[in-house]
Amino acid sequence: MSDFDIETIRRQVRAMDFARGTPAEVAMWHEDMAGSRANLVIENMIPSPNDDAFFAMMLDEGVPPPLVSQILLQLLDHPDADRLLPVTPIAAR
Repeated sequence: MSDFDIETIRRQVRAMDFARGTPAEVAMWHEDMAGSRANLVIENMIPSPNDDAFFAMMLDEGVPPPLVSQILLQLLDHPDADRLLPVTPIAAR
């Protein structure tokens, strides 16, 4: 994907107001993410260590998967991104 500054994104996520996942939900998301990652590897689309760190940080912060997707779109400055999210696109840094 891209080289994310994980700690900068973590600070931005921590400043956001959203319902964080419960420990049980985060455990389920972790299992889902492991399955998704395995499928990527099978398709020879191996995530970089930085990609893995980004998604691990999102789990650490209890970010629900739909919001993770929106944050990712905003970071990548995608046209479908929610411009109201307080996340700075990578290109703007």
